[in-house]
Amino acid sequence: MASAPQQTGLPILYNDLVPLSSEQHAGWGTKSLGGAHFLKNQHAIPVIVDEFVQVQRHFPIIFADADNPVPLALMGLNEGVNVFVDDEGQFVQQLYVPAYVRRYPFMLAQLGPNPQELSLCFDPTSGAVTPDGDVAKLFDNGQPTQGTRDILSFCESFEQGAQRTGAFVKELQDLDLLMDGEVSIQPEGNFQPHIYRGFKMVNEEKFRELRGDQLRKMMQSGMLTLILAHLFSLDLMREVYGRQAAQNKLPPVGVPA
Repeated sequence: MASAPQQTGLPILYNDLVPLSSEQHAGWGTKSLGGAHFLKNQHAIPVIVDEFVQVQRHFPIIFADADNPVPLALMGLNEGVNVFVDDEGQFVQQLYVPAYVRRYPFMLAQLGPNPQELSLCFDPTSGAVTPDGDVAKLFDNGQPTQGTRDILSFCESFEQGAQRTGAFVKELQDLDLLMDGEVSIQPEGNFQPHIYRGFKMVNEEKFRELRGDQLRKMMQSGMLTLILAHLFSLDLMREVYGRQAAQNKLPPVGVPA
């Protein structure tokens, strides 16, 4: 469903990465894209634990079926389908936009051997950072503008959130709470259901069997709230399915999701 990495080896949405340089990009600035065209065919977006509560109001939260089960907000149940962004790249309703999307086309990346040294980079294929960008200049007299400093601060906050998210997922794995997910949805008028697999979710049975001291520790750390947000959000999978049906974006019954 939502676990295949990009063939480029780059994170989701990113087609290339270039380090932002006060020399090479001295006169560059940001440019309005007029929409989120880059999301039109993206059905799953990574999310961090800091935003689980906001995300679960609009999107199902699942975990990628991988060794590192990254949390994902589902914007469609099938590859290449996004039911929340129209053909013009506009959101079809007012929604919470995940931080991963708001960060694009920028991100912090390791360019050297030291994993602690991260550089602010951007995706040059996005069209949002250009020599004629007139929304906000990136440098002034060789120094980062306030806008660039704000971008850097946001990217740093995101990385910190990503570290907290990794710790949360590791705790779920240590407690053996993640299992292979499966959702079966019966289309009206069809004998066969659509079955969605290829993702992970919290095992509710094992969750209910946790000891009281474990639950108390989860409550104190905030982990309990995150698990409940994830579980509550899964009810939205049927709503996303309904949107796909209304937009004629469902695959034939019997075709693997």
